[in-house]
Amino acid sequence: MATTWKLDPTHSEVAFKVKHLVITTVTGYFRSFDGTVVTENEDDFSTGKIDFTIDTSSIDTNQSQRDEHLKSADFFNAAQHPQIVFKSTSIEEKGDDEFQLIGDLTIGETTKPVKFDVEFGGTVTDPYGNFKAGFEVTGKISRKEFGLTWSAVTEAGAVVVSDDVKLQASVQFVKQ
Repeated sequence: MATTWKLDPTHSEVAFKVKHLVITTVTGYFRSFDGTVVTENEDDFSTGKIDFTIDTSSIDTNQSQRDEHLKSADFFNAAQHPQIVFKSTSIEEKGDDEFQLIGDLTIGETTKPVKFDVEFGGTVTDPYGNFKAGFEVTGKISRKEFGLTWSAVTEAGAVVVSDDVKLQASVQFVKQ
């Protein structure tokens, strides 16, 4: 019997890390996102089908001028492409509580297959009687492969923003 799990946004976060000037890493967050997992059996997440959306305008790098630039046509073009969308195509077990999540990621007008590593944190009933499941998701994408090609070079020849973007999500889902 299929079971639906809904994202608990108050106990979840979606972050990214990107090298700046090749010497430091800048961390950013998306503050608004939503997701659903449908499993064939109650808590067998290896059978899950995942739909996840991120509101591009909710980007937060702790610097408003940079956030506005990231929302612009140079990067996400949030006005025309208000969501980043992920739809799973398969889940492969890698070991005890470790999986590889495979699916299609759409940023702007570009959809590409991606793979994410997933660590299953377990299930628990919270103090309010909600049955929850927790996951840590990590991966890396090339921003340029998704059309995020804005680039600049310093006077010394250093790249301002790296191509590789590390993605991290810590998410809880509530059984419906």
